[in-house]
Amino acid sequence: MSQEMFCFQCEQTAGCSGCTKKTGVCGKSADTAKLQDEITGALIGLAKSLGEKHASKEQIRLMVEGLFSTLTNVNFDNDDLNRQLSKIRGVKALLADAAPDYSMELLWNAQEDIRSLKSLILFGLRGVAAYAYHATVLGYEDDTVNQFFFEAMRLLSKDGGMNDFLPTVLKVGEVNLKCMELLDRANTQTYGIPSPVTVPLKVEKGPFIVISGHDLRDLKLLLEQTEGRGIQIYTHGEMLPAHAYPELKKYSHLKGNFGTAWQNQQKEFADLPAPILFTTNCLMPPKSSYQDRVFTTEVVAYPGMVHIGEDKDFTPVIEKALELGGYREDQNFTGINGGTQVTTGFGHHTILSVADQVADAVKSGALKHIFLVGGCDGARAGRNYYTEFVQKTPADTAVLTLACGKYRFNDLSLGTIGSLPRLMDMGQCNDAYGAIRVASALAEVFQCGVNELPLTLVLSWYEQKAVCILLTLLHLGIRNIYLGPSLPAFVSPNVLNFLVENYQLTPISTPEEDLKKILSPQA
Repeated sequence: MSQEMFCFQCEQTAGCSGCTKKTGVCGKSADTAKLQDEITGALIGLAKSLGEKHASKEQIRLMVEGLFSTLTNVNFDNDDLNRQLSKIRGVKALLADAAPDYSMELLWNAQEDIRSLKSLILFGLRGVAAYAYHATVLGYEDDTVNQFFFEAMRLLSKDGGMNDFLPTVLKVGEVNLKCMELLDRANTQTYGIPSPVTVPLKVEKGPFIVISGHDLRDLKLLLEQTEGRGIQIYTHGEMLPAHAYPELKKYSHLKGNFGTAWQNQQKEFADLPAPILFTTNCLMPPKSSYQDRVFTTEVVAYPGMVHIGEDKDFTPVIEKALELGGYREDQNFTGINGGTQVTTGFGHHTILSVADQVADAVKSGALKHIFLVGGCDGARAGRNYYTEFVQKTPADTAVLTLACGKYRFNDLSLGTIGSLPRLMDMGQCNDAYGAIRVASALAEVFQCGVNELPLTLVLSWYEQKAVCILLTLLHLGIRNIYLGPSLPAFVSPNVLNFLVENYQLTPISTPEEDLKKILSPQA
């Protein structure tokens, strides 16, 4: 390709076809995009060199970190990416029959349908790697998951037809289910079972730190290091569900949630008198108005930002919080719809504990339908669909939600059905595993398949973790999924037709039309 860069892995890719200029929509430069391609090519070369041999701990670490680093809005630091690339090539060179790095040009220029299927595999693997990384830092690993990265990456170097790659597309979903279950176990065994909690959006006066991302371990360490220092901690984005875990909410200085979804950070952080710690993806290039207050850790990196290394000494963040001093008076913030608080903590343990109530409500007609409205948020026009959809759901229906897409509507008050709230936040994107557990349990209660339940999934996607979750749903045979706000640019017409014909995957239209179709007696 003659373009300065090529990337179409996220939902907001330029022109819904691909970023090909000096800078991508996410803010990464063409040089960064090239380095990420080189890392991917080196990882494919490593997998090919290893062949059928069992990957070592070091090889697994490089594979998982490398895939995670190339996920959207994670790593913008070319020096750090170059260091990773050198390590991967160094480890590959030690193998007896070291293969050259795979050229990503071969993938991007492949026949359209093959490129589409290989992209589904690669982008799905990047999402799985993020979940595997979070589990690993808590000491939880699964050898099947780890070895599959090498099997699937090795396949990307091969030629073939659609039938040679389709099984692996679905296997990515199967392995991701195992990985999400592993992370669910890691989080709950480390931090306890989440329970429903109301989280204020107010920020109290005095020094504070905002922590963003998904990594609960980083939050725990930050809470430990700030205890008794007169510094309040506020979550942001996907860190909101942390308030529901017993081992985290026991800290009295974990106060509330600041801001809305990740794409609003450049506006919301502009005048923030506090540092922001990014633990995972969703970092946007910081504006000059607040770039001196941004800190990164784990695989997240941005040139010029202070990075907290493996020692996890958050002293620079703490000192910055004390220096800035926070607000002089309490600040009463609101959500997108004007609400002053949000709830979270309705994980699968909580919902399954009242499964009999849910079943009785369905049998009596008090609860006619359950919607899972969740996924990623983003800036592209059309995402108001999800707010309007939730607002228009009938009073005899319930809405489960998860991931950062919930910020479109999680401050709404939808009332209750019996003793249950109509709107229930199940947690982070990886907690889609919990939604699957709930659906499976209800199917057992009603002695039917999941597709026969009065349940509809309405999903929004942005990056690669949403891709692997979608593949998990397809692996499980779940049909009639509504997907938006736009379809992935890397899905070719033939692959899309396959998904529509075999899984009834449906692009969203309007809230009114989709609700009418979903709730019609013939649906």
